[in-house]
Amino acid sequence: MLKEKTVFVTGAAKGIGKAIAIAFAKEGSNIVLNYRSAVSDELIAEIESYGVKCFPIQGDVSDFEKAKEIVEKAIEIFGSIDVLVNNAGVTKDGLLMRMTEQDFDAVLNTNLKGSFNMIRHVINGMIKKRSGTIINISSIVGVIGNAGQVNYAASKAGIIGMTKSVAREVASRGITCNAIAPGFIETDMTAGLKEEIVKQMTAQIPMKKLGKAEDIAQTAVFLAKSQYITGQVIHVNGGMAMC
Repeated sequence: MLKEKTVFVTGAAKGIGKAIAIAFAKEGSNIVLNYRSAVSDELIAEIESYGVKCFPIQGDVSDFEKAKEIVEKAIEIFGSIDVLVNNAGVTKDGLLMRMTEQDFDAVLNTNLKGSFNMIRHVINGMIKKRSGTIINISSIVGVIGNAGQVNYAASKAGIIGMTKSVAREVASRGITCNAIAPGFIETDMTAGLKEEIVKQMTAQIPMKKLGKAEDIAQTAVFLAKSQYITGQVIHVNGGMAMC
């Protein structure tokens, strides 16, 4: 079903984005691998080892015109974008009383506005084809909040509202739009945390373990194959929040 489809993954150089790109490659999809700073040759080679094409493209999705440029380049290469996965995200954590305007804006610009920018630039092509899949990566903190992450939680909650609104706008055109809200996931960031902090995180999860990036990737593939699910938030958190 996903064989020879074009999947555009933002923030795909590592972590959840990397796992999502690989998962779709295993399904036979061609991958547009977006990154902001650098992407490894090993990742490109791994994706291509599944017999698909991989097009790495640098670009900051928070920039409206840059997002337009990379979308147009991907369409020039592959003809269309069938699946968009908005995964690019940043954190600038801090207590509200110390959070600067710059830190708030930087997180909202990448996480929320970046997702809008990408959807805005792919949607016309999907409408013309009367098909397409949009998957936005939100977060558990966008649902339940988290101290020290006012900016991040606001951006991820905004993604949920945007997802539902986009889904209502384009459902009649054969386009689905859903969000995935990961809980605590094993990434490079959590790997650098002290053991005590990881234990505290794990204690909050009914399944008593962190999730893996592959758990999110499998959910993304499932949503791309599902033609009658739209406007939903899929919670992948080991039972940490049961919404």
